[in-house]
Parts: sequence; C-alpha cells; structure tokens
Amino acid sequence: MTDAARSALAARLDAALPQTQCTRCGYPDCAAYAHAIAFDDAAVNRCPPGGQEGVVRLAVIARTAAAPLDAACGAESPRTLAVVDEAWCIGCTLCLDACPTDAILGANKRMHTVIEAHCTGCELCIPVCPVDCISLENTSGERTGWDAWSHEQAQAALARYRIHRARRDEPAAVPAPAPEPDRKRSAVEAALARARARRGEA
Repeated sequence: MTDAARSALAARLDAALPQTQCTRCGYPDCAAYAHAIAFDDAAVNRCPPGGQEGVVRLAVIARTAAAPLDAACGAESPRTLAVVDEAWCIGCTLCLDACPTDAILGANKRMHTVIEAHCTGCELCIPVCPVDCISLENTSGERTGWDAWSHEQAQAALARYRIHRARRDEPAAVPAPAPEPDRKRSAVEAALARARARRGEA
C-alpha cells in the first residue's frame, strides 16, 4: 500500500474514532492512533470509549479481524462527566491545561467548573488535580461505547480539540514573562496547605 493510500486509510480510521482524546490507546490522540493502525499495523482493539462496536468499525475499515477490546487499555463503560468539588478546588489551573476540549472553565486561584456539553469523559483532568477535587459521574446509565456517544458528539469534540491545539501551538502575541518556578511552587504549596487544613477541620 502506498503512503497516500495509508494516509487516506488513517483519515477514515480517525473519522470512526470517538474523538475523546483520552490517550488510553497509548497514543497522544485519536489521529495518532489512526495513523499507527494505518502505517504501523497497530491493533484495532485499543479504544475503550468506542467499545467493542468501535473495534468492529475499525476492523472493517482496516480490513482486519476484530478482536476483543484490549483490557490493558481499559474497559468499555458508560460515558462519564467530570465534576469539580467547588469546596476543595484551589484554582491551580492544572486541569485547564490537561483538558483536550477546553471543557473546564476557571482562572488562577479561582474555583473551576466543567461545561457539561464539552466534556468527553477523557479523565485526563483527574490525575493532575493536586487536591483530588474532581470526580466522574455516569451520564449514560447502562449505555456504553458508541451506544453512549454519537457521531455528532465526536465531531463536536474533534472541533474543540483542534481549536485547543491551534491555540496552544500559536506563538504568543507579546513576549512571555520570565518563568518564576520558585514563586509558582510556593503558591501551589500554600494552596495545598490551605486545602489540607480545611479537610482537617471538616
């Protein structure tokens, strides 16, 4: 297969992925996973958000056999929504950087909140939160995989991801100030101390 044909295949595979950008497949985003399938013969069973139906969709496009979802990547599950516990949020902004669709709204040292319509349930905000104030809520009941997610939602998520990437890649309009690692570290540590104190009082 020529590189042009593989590129076309990668585009079809990418279009069949749920675009949650969760990285559970082991690749940085859905497009990278699709490219790996097309160019490197990566397995088609590494996308938990797509579930077993997603595996079948990819297998048909790649003209390969469909295998059970790879448990090492996670399990098929209902769609979830990230929820910020406002009482414990310290406004560190780490979750804002981690969210691939800019679904979290907030500012430095201000409480954050999740825009439900834009959250893909990717879970990438969970490990970066230093005070564990983000949890996941089931939003699709017993429906899992593509039964809990639609093509329209996938396309909306992809559009937001592309905007997110474009904004992060574009050069700053003015020179950025010199980094102040010690000052930032001190601010985060102070915020963590306050959060621990509040938890102790509770």
